[in-house]
Amino acid sequence: MRAASRVLDTYSLLAYFEGEAGKDVMIEVFRSARDSGRELFLSVVNWGEIFYITLREEGRKRAEEIAHLISTLPIQIIPADLELAKQAAEFKATKRMSYADCFAAALAKLKKAELVTGDKEFRQVDGDVKILWLNP
Repeated sequence: MRAASRVLDTYSLLAYFEGEAGKDVMIEVFRSARDSGRELFLSVVNWGEIFYITLREEGRKRAEEIAHLISTLPIQIIPADLELAKQAAEFKATKRMSYADCFAAALAKLKKAELVTGDKEFRQVDGDVKILWLNP
């Protein structure tokens, strides 16, 4: 039986690429995906957030490099359709979270997947989605 899928958020991927706290957990997340066939998802909104943060903080060359690296990982980029946007909007209306974070939480809820993050903002949806904390 295939292991449950996971949703990655901006925090988790930036921790991985920048060698921050939680990178070791992310290495295990990618190993598990490779070995067990566990699906990994990333909302296109969070992809855009990773790109703009890297562009702003480290420049275009690094942002393009990160975008390329993401494309080499076993991650499915999920477009923002109406169902995802509606669930994200419901989280945004009821939680004190950034809109991009709401998309990650919404994707996890819709996919019935575990959300991988270290961002404490997600504590607000801990009852709505299962969370794998990078740094509990």
